[in-house]
Amino acid sequence: MSIDRVVMAFAGSFILISLALAHWHSPNWLWFTAFVGANLLQASFSGFCPLAIILKKLGVKPGSAF
Repeated sequence: MSIDRVVMAFAGSFILISLALAHWHSPNWLWFTAFVGANLLQASFSGFCPLAIILKKLGVKPGSAF
């Protein structure tokens, strides 16, 4: 699995988890969803993704985006 796929899997998982928490616990969890979305947007423009840097240091195979 490449870094690109791991980053997308993490982002998708965090979004779904935060939506579930917003539904069953507190609507304030939607701020976390907005943070993940904003981070994805800035990464698409700048190419900077903290998770991609961590995964690269852990030896995960690079993809085409990061």
